[in-house]
Amino acid sequence: LDEELVGLIPVKSRIREIAALLLIDKLRRALNITSANPGLHMSFTGSPGTGKTTVGLKMADILYQLGYIKKGHLLTVTRDDLVGQYIGHTAPKTKEVLKKAMGGVLFIDEAYYLYKPDNERDYGSEAIEILLQVMENQREDIVVILAGYKEPMDKFYESNPGLSSRIANHIDFPDYSTEELLQIAKLMLEEQQYQLTVQAE
Repeated sequence: LDEELVGLIPVKSRIREIAALLLIDKLRRALNITSANPGLHMSFTGSPGTGKTTVGLKMADILYQLGYIKKGHLLTVTRDDLVGQYIGHTAPKTKEVLKKAMGGVLFIDEAYYLYKPDNERDYGSEAIEILLQVMENQREDIVVILAGYKEPMDKFYESNPGLSSRIANHIDFPDYSTEELLQIAKLMLEEQQYQLTVQAE
């Protein structure tokens, strides 16, 4: 993580803690010592472009390497991939996405758009119900990461306490500092074999 991601110190620290807990859990199981099932579902909050999807990919790899998921792939979706336009359309869409994500990580970006309480004809709540069932009953087969801006995500969890209770790991992604953004820009330019002039810096 340190080599590939600039900044994000609290995020890297939290990921290391989660990985360490999972490693201990795995060792306890190997030695037949009682261990509670660790909660693997996560919430990533922060501004766009702060590395949430990239960290999701890394997390999928960590979970795969430690044997918590079978395939190690990450499927990124939004509301449009889960919610239908008419009655009877949402359940098949959501179930199809879940089927593709089985054995890996389902990353739902801007997850708060699933819930629109002001619209009676909205079918997002149906998708949430299906997600809740799978997150509870098939946690050995799939890990769900819900992502988005912090404030709307907090409201989303307040409105859906069932979801909040199933998420063990909440990780907040800080905005990058000016120095970190410059570092990222340099790395991106290096990949294309360019470099900044002294005046540009």
